[in-house]
Amino acid sequence: MTDWKSRISPSVNAIAPSGIRKFFDIAAEMEDVISLGVGEPDFVTPWSIRESCVYGLEQGYTAYTANRGLLTLRQEIAALQKRLYDTTYDPAREILVTVGVSEALDLAMRAILAPGDEILIPEPCYVSYQACATLAGGIPVSVPTRLENEFRITPAELEAHLTTKTKALLIGYPNNPTGAVMGRKELSAIAEFAEKYDLIVISDEIYGDLTYGDEAHVCFSSLPKMRERTILLNGFSKAYAMTGWRIGYACGNPVIISAMTKIHQYTMLCAPVTAQIAAIEALRHGEKYMKKMVAEYDRRRLFIYDGFSNLGLACFEPKGAFYIFPDISSTGFTCEEFAEKLLTSEHVALVPGNAFGKCGENHVRCSYATSIDKIAEALARIENFLKNHKK
Repeated sequence: MTDWKSRISPSVNAIAPSGIRKFFDIAAEMEDVISLGVGEPDFVTPWSIRESCVYGLEQGYTAYTANRGLLTLRQEIAALQKRLYDTTYDPAREILVTVGVSEALDLAMRAILAPGDEILIPEPCYVSYQACATLAGGIPVSVPTRLENEFRITPAELEAHLTTKTKALLIGYPNNPTGAVMGRKELSAIAEFAEKYDLIVISDEIYGDLTYGDEAHVCFSSLPKMRERTILLNGFSKAYAMTGWRIGYACGNPVIISAMTKIHQYTMLCAPVTAQIAAIEALRHGEKYMKKMVAEYDRRRLFIYDGFSNLGLACFEPKGAFYIFPDISSTGFTCEEFAEKLLTSEHVALVPGNAFGKCGENHVRCSYATSIDKIAEALARIENFLKNHKK
């Protein structure tokens, strides 16, 4: 009998399935489940953005675009980067439109990593980071961060994992799953580290518009001497509630963007034209809708933070994205046990923290991209669970 698994690429066999999906496959078959797990806005894409797509279809915009994406869209992206961060990118040579930020991440990894190259990845982190590095032939090197430091990374922690094979660093702030952010001073220290060791930096800033409090998001490539060595990743899924449109982009120096485009040509050709048209409208007229959504996330953020604090589950106040990452070690359960028992007994779905790396073991990720009423009910059910389940 043929052993089909042995015919699969070793790099594919080496990666585990997404830890996020397990509990939602179970939850999908249950009734009365409140989900605090899916990293997706609960808002519908604003009408003007949807309408632009409808108009584009009516006008017959159904063909391929240039591999790099519609020039008009790239010009709007360049204008955004200049307006927000005073960083200049050439729309013709330094911007690539991709099928979501996930494709941009994959392209960046494949463009820069040769077999055996190491890339530093602070954890907890988005589930795709490690897998994309492995699939590209690189070696992901986990760099743990700590609750005591609100999961921010430091040069000392990075340097402890540096070797002669280290080629790149991948950072994602505001962070999924923790909600952590990095300020200018902290990021500048990371920038100096990257320059000192001549590292390429992939900066995933998909949650850059979702920050709260007084300090605005700092674009990594806007820091001194970082523009040329940074591959900036961003997109439209989170800030404009456009997850299903699958539209993102990468900005960087022309050599790296050209290499990414070469792979993109052979694997994806171009992002869907309808999504690109919608993205143009989002950049031109979507800011007012985005700000309303962010204001609502902020209200939910404070509500869920107070809720977990009152339940006695240690957590810090998240300042970005739409996640909170409470420590459940006081319950005596592992994060997987906690998530499974909470789902089966109280019908609340969340994600075990170890899905995002080993240092997430004592935590669970909860998304507040759902209504206040549902968050309140979920917190009440979690309180009931804590009262009735002790290990």
